[in-house]
Amino acid sequence: MSQFMMNRRRFLSNAALVGGLAATQTFVGIRAGKAADVAEVRMQLGWLASNGLIGEVAAQKKGFFTEQGINLTIVPGGPNVDGVAGVAAGQSTIGQISSSPSVMLARSAGMPVKAFLAGYRKHPFTYFSLKKAPIREPKDMIGKTIATQPTAFILLRALLAQNGIPEDKVKMVNMGSDMNQLITGQADAVTGWVTNTNALKVLGGERVDMMLWDAGLQLYANVYYTTDEQLDKHSDVLVRFTTAAAKGWGYVRDHPEEAVEMLVEAYPNLDKASELEAVHSVIDFSFGDSTKQTGWGAMNKDNWVAQIKAYADLKQFTGTTPTVDDVATMAILDATTEIRKQIG
Repeated sequence: MSQFMMNRRRFLSNAALVGGLAATQTFVGIRAGKAADVAEVRMQLGWLASNGLIGEVAAQKKGFFTEQGINLTIVPGGPNVDGVAGVAAGQSTIGQISSSPSVMLARSAGMPVKAFLAGYRKHPFTYFSLKKAPIREPKDMIGKTIATQPTAFILLRALLAQNGIPEDKVKMVNMGSDMNQLITGQADAVTGWVTNTNALKVLGGERVDMMLWDAGLQLYANVYYTTDEQLDKHSDVLVRFTTAAAKGWGYVRDHPEEAVEMLVEAYPNLDKASELEAVHSVIDFSFGDSTKQTGWGAMNKDNWVAQIKAYADLKQFTGTTPTVDDVATMAILDATTEIRKQIG
C-alpha cells in the first residue's frame, strides 16, 4: 500500500507544478478538432501497472471505451509518484488507488478528491502465517511478532483497536516486499495482497490466511477517484468511463485467459504464467454474491462511515475529519446501475 501519508503542503507543491495544465482543463472533456462526443481521459495509477487494471486493458482492446466516446490513457505510478496529488491538481482526470484510506487522508489534508467506484468488492490485504503457529483471527496475534510494510502499520493498529487488543500485546516490525521474515521465523506473520500469487509461492501449502476484511476492518480496494470539479462539470464522462470499465471487467470474468493475453501484451514486463494463476483470484475479488445484488464496482455509505471512524479514533486525520459525502459519491454508481448489475 502506498500514499497513506499525505499533507496539504505536498499537495500545494504538486499543484504548483501542474497548475498551468489544470487551468486549461485539457486533461478531460472534448478533444480539440475531434468529434464533440470524444473525451480525453487520463487515468493515473497509484502504483506500477498490474493485474488490478486488467479490466481497463480488456475494455481498451475490445473497443468498449471507444463505444462510449472515451479515449483512455493509463498512466502508471511508482514509488516517487504522488498520484492522488496529481489528480487533485488536474494532471489526470481520474485515479485508481490501492486502498480507500488514501482518499480519506487526502481529503482531510485539503485535496478535493472523492471516490466514485470500488473495483474490488472486498480488500485482498491479508496476514499470512504458517500452520505450525497459525493466526486465524485477531486474538491469535497476542504475544506474536507481526511484520508489515511501513505504510500498513496503521492497518494493524486499526485492526487491533477494532478487536479490543492493546497495541503493547503485539510486536510490530517492518518488512520489505518478500515473505522472508516468516520463512526464517523472525516474524509470526507477514502481510501482502492475496492476489499476489507469485510472491506467495514460497509459503506453499503451509500458508494460513487471515484477510483484513474478514478480521473486521473492511476497506475498499482498487478505488477509482476524481475531483469535485470533474464530478460537477464532467459527470457524463465519468458515467461513460464507468460503463466501459464495467464491460471490460465483465469480459475478464468471462474470458480470463484471453484477458491475460491482452494484459501481458500491453505490459510485457508482467509474467504470463503468474498472471494466469492470479487472474481467477482477481475475478473473485471483483465479483461475487454482493455484486449480483448491487453490481460491479458498488460502494455503500455505511462502510465509508466505519472506515472514517476507525481512522478518526486513531487520530490519523491531519486536518478536519471528513464526512462520507466529502470522501465518496454514489452519483456515478446510481447513473450506471443497470449496466453494472448486468455485469455483476
